[in-house]
Amino acid sequence: MPRPDFTSYIADRMTGFGMGGEVKRPIPLDAQKFPVWFRLVSDGSRRRLNVYDWPRAVGDIAYGDGAEVEAECAGFHKAHAAANGQFGEAFMTAVSPGFAATALANNHYDSHEAYVFALAKALRPEYEKIVEAGFILQIDAPDMGMERQGFFQGDTTSEFLTALEMHVAALNEALVNIPEAQVRFHSCWGNRDGPHYFDIPCPDVLPVIYQAKAGALVLPFANSRHAHEIEAFRTQKLPDHMVLVAGAVETTNNYVEHPQIVAERIQRAVAAVGDRERVIAGTDCGFGTVAGDTFTAEDVVWAKLESVAEGAKIASKKLWG
Repeated sequence: MPRPDFTSYIADRMTGFGMGGEVKRPIPLDAQKFPVWFRLVSDGSRRRLNVYDWPRAVGDIAYGDGAEVEAECAGFHKAHAAANGQFGEAFMTAVSPGFAATALANNHYDSHEAYVFALAKALRPEYEKIVEAGFILQIDAPDMGMERQGFFQGDTTSEFLTALEMHVAALNEALVNIPEAQVRFHSCWGNRDGPHYFDIPCPDVLPVIYQAKAGALVLPFANSRHAHEIEAFRTQKLPDHMVLVAGAVETTNNYVEHPQIVAERIQRAVAAVGDRERVIAGTDCGFGTVAGDTFTAEDVVWAKLESVAEGAKIASKKLWG
């Protein structure tokens, strides 16, 4: 992969970012309540994601010539071709303007909203180049979940949801020329082996997530904090134009889920959504969202993916006969 991580890579593709000024991002609530856990994951021998060392906006944000994403797409095409048709389609990720604005500190714009919309304008060419290259575009927007206990921890739930609606409105402006069917929208509560004690429930943010201009949602329902929330789709119906890529294996541990468990999770998702044609088995998040930094061993990752495939076969046989 040509990126150092799933967010700060954009600073290398844009002007206006630098290392000037302090970062005022608050410590997540989980770290405040569970200091022993936080010391464990902050140990120097365990490299962890540190947004305090990421670039920050120090001037007007503008996108470059697109050479980096074009080279990335070319490399992906080469890898996809080498797979000899094993995959029906391929997707490429890109960070959302909302999460970029919470992760890459704003030391320039006069408001958070102005910064989000500036990022949306700057990211639009990248989104369009990915789709023009023939890939599905996956928008990574963990701000929908994880920033309730992070960037927005001082806000009420209502204020947080209002901010998220603004994030989605900015994203939709960036996606204006891309058909919904070419976009997957992924969110999560932070891809970390942590307490997740203060996570906002999925049902609270689903109405905002539904506003995204996307044809698929990619959400984590294998982990033990949010697995039960798949039931929210019974009452908060998935929009007719969307499919759900439901997380069926966790991405922050080294347990290899049994295919039968995967099949049961898929069937539960189908029962909640109410349509077997609109559920796809997936993973809770990426297995490595920062280069050289993952909770799950590489050989275990392949075994987990095999379980997803085998579990999907079991579930399909039960659902279709």
